[in-house]
Amino acid sequence: MYKILVVDDEAKIRDVIREYAEFGGYEVDEAEDGMVAVNKCKENDYNLIIMDIMMPKLDGYSACKEIKKIKDIPTVMLSARSEEYDKLFGFELGIDDYIVKPFSPKELMARINAIIARTSSQEQQSETVRFSGLEVNLAARTVSIDGERLNLTPKEYELLVYLIRNKNVALSRDKLLSDIWGYDFYGYDRTVDTHIKNLRNSLGPYRDFIVTMRGVGYKFEYED
Repeated sequence: MYKILVVDDEAKIRDVIREYAEFGGYEVDEAEDGMVAVNKCKENDYNLIIMDIMMPKLDGYSACKEIKKIKDIPTVMLSARSEEYDKLFGFELGIDDYIVKPFSPKELMARINAIIARTSSQEQQSETVRFSGLEVNLAARTVSIDGERLNLTPKEYELLVYLIRNKNVALSRDKLLSDIWGYDFYGYDRTVDTHIKNLRNSLGPYRDFIVTMRGVGYKFEYED
């Protein structure tokens, strides 16, 4: 059974999410603030975290940063903030989705199901792929450059793997947003551009494997 951690300082919101998640077959744990969430993640393993942003003691952004230092757990942010800056900041931290309050519990569950299905499918892969000195171990979800392990965010890793699986195919920003983030983030092309920029910086001498297709998007270019 997949286990979800719900982090929100409002008990009513935690109760609603718990009700829908348990009905959907998930095991649910709760935390009332970011500090409690970080401590729980140190002691337990979760398949996904639902994290509010505005909380006492430790806000959601800070909690997310601390958790990602110790574990790679898919994260959905909940917030009353709907500004583009807040969403982009969350994605730059490596979150998987951003949902604005008030939200539909059914839509939240649909997005959770999509993320769980995607990450579970990736974990079942056992192959290792190599492109010159770039190596991706799909079972361990690790990336190495000339034998040195990279520290990619979950979204940077998913983006790289997606580009590799579609090697030499031009992919539009809309396609990347839809297939990696789970649905259409219309108007947020910068989300893709920011992740591509960070990914290229991490790839160093192999940054040119990711080619910009002007007016289209990007592709992973490599000839065997």
